[in-house]
Amino acid sequence: MHHEIAATHVVLTTSQQVLCVFSGLLVGFSLSLIGGGGSILAVPLLLYFVGYPSPHVVIGTTALAVSANAFLNLVPHAYAGNVRWKEASLFALVGAVSAFAGSTAGKAVDSGKLLFLFAFLMLAIAGLMLRQGRRQPMIAKHPSSGSIMMIRLAGSAAAVGLLSGFFGIGGGFLIVPGLVFPTGMSMISAIGSSLLSVGTFGLVTAINYARSGLLDWHVAGLYLAGGVFGGWLGSRLATHFSRSSRGTLHVIFSVVVAVVALYILYRNLSAFTPRH
Repeated sequence: MHHEIAATHVVLTTSQQVLCVFSGLLVGFSLSLIGGGGSILAVPLLLYFVGYPSPHVVIGTTALAVSANAFLNLVPHAYAGNVRWKEASLFALVGAVSAFAGSTAGKAVDSGKLLFLFAFLMLAIAGLMLRQGRRQPMIAKHPSSGSIMMIRLAGSAAAVGLLSGFFGIGGGFLIVPGLVFPTGMSMISAIGSSLLSVGTFGLVTAINYARSGLLDWHVAGLYLAGGVFGGWLGSRLATHFSRSSRGTLHVIFSVVVAVVALYILYRNLSAFTPRH
């Protein structure tokens, strides 16, 4: 199917393997600290920071690594009572089906164009994060309930899952508002509940890419090794931040995402440049 299948046999240098572990640490740290951002960082880190040669293999590999990290980070949130299992399960189930369809479409798109579109999604998320960082934390005063709420939640899950699968991202920054707005749940509940969907979406995407040989298991293992420590560190630090400092973190992270997105646009501008 793809000439990129050969990229699953890429031999990394020692320095590249170290960079993989460090990249995984950053991914796990972000995912655990602010409830998202792992996948948004994972793809460009592996592609440009580590220097992995295949965009499609990068997407499949980081999807698996982020999925495993999300499931591990779900455990402490569950113990703390931050997971609303009914809503989280519905979102994960509907979103997973949609993510499979999105990842199937993503594999058929030219690598350069996929990354170019991915960068625009990153810019949109950076803008949303900047707005969210300027607001007070979202606390539910009157949580919605009933069948109408669940229908809205299913629609939100379908849309988020499609985007998540197409771009190969866990979707944490999309899932959190996707849970909050239809249900009115608190921000901390959305963060905890979102990890079930982040893990499920990423796993579905990874399986779909693995079926086409577009997954590097060794690199995924290195990412996970770093992610375990990063996730532990992020969860420890998260308990020490006040709600006002959470807003500052969102603003800082939105700037980082925007800078990375602009770099990806620069690197892949040729994908949409007419050839003579």
